[in-house]
Amino acid sequence: MYIEKIKEVLEEMGKVVVGQDKLLNRLLIGLFTGGHILLEGVPGLAKTLTINVMAKVLHLDFKRIQFTPDLLPADLIGTMIYKPKIGDYEVKKGPIFSNIILADEVNRSPAKVQSALLEAMQEKQVTIGDETYLLDRPFVVLATQNPVEQEGTYPLPEAQIDRFMMKVYVDYLDKAKELEVMRRMSDINYDYQIRPILNKEDIFAIRDNVNKVNISDTLERYIIELVFATRRPLDYGLRDEARYIQFGVSPRATIYLNRAAKALAYLEGRDYVLPEDIKELAPDIMNHRILLNYEAEADGVRTMTIIDSILRKVAIG
Repeated sequence: MYIEKIKEVLEEMGKVVVGQDKLLNRLLIGLFTGGHILLEGVPGLAKTLTINVMAKVLHLDFKRIQFTPDLLPADLIGTMIYKPKIGDYEVKKGPIFSNIILADEVNRSPAKVQSALLEAMQEKQVTIGDETYLLDRPFVVLATQNPVEQEGTYPLPEAQIDRFMMKVYVDYLDKAKELEVMRRMSDINYDYQIRPILNKEDIFAIRDNVNKVNISDTLERYIIELVFATRRPLDYGLRDEARYIQFGVSPRATIYLNRAAKALAYLEGRDYVLPEDIKELAPDIMNHRILLNYEAEADGVRTMTIIDSILRKVAIG
């Protein structure tokens, strides 16, 4: 039942969002597994528009927070406000109390604000004054960062960036898709109307279905081998790659690769995971978790190159 509904969701979003099929797929995987996603791409690639449209199609509360150097944690989670009429303090909840949070240019805010956001992501709750408040469910953070302009930014530390399920690179469209965007958006009177397809109850039901997708013992062990290949590359004959890896991926990569593979299988109408599901998602889940050394930077070696080598050399079963 829900597979057809998900197709309707993609069709509805396709009325507005052009050519970002991978982005839409990864956003749905994050939503259906409770994973937060970091999006990296230059401005103007419809990241904000895509997330906004997705929230409308899924009938979820959506808040966009523009991260700036002068942002305070209270601007994010809320604060206590004194009310003279009642002679007491009242809680003013911040925009974090929503289902989908777009943390726009998250690397523009200082460490205290980043920490407040990432704590909420991990704990699914915030503390204001003496009280702890649970966040709305479902709760997913979709953060963006601009890879080009680094002046005045505060890069996320590795320990914090690890809390994101995936880091997805959003690239330029091809010529045909960009032509379609131009023709559509150049109409000054263009106005899109989005109808809700799913609701919160549907999303929780889909999560239960994703959880029931079968992954074989062989593929579970394959995930473990991929993870350990980033930590002990020499054991897997990855001599060249071993020169460049400072730290391998964390146990979160193991968990998220399993969950995401199940979700990808479900979105494609299967109740079982294939090796191709794991291989397709490994770059998005591992690229921000493998820490390369200075030698890699000097030689121009990228993380994606290391991951490609691991996927080629680590055998299944």
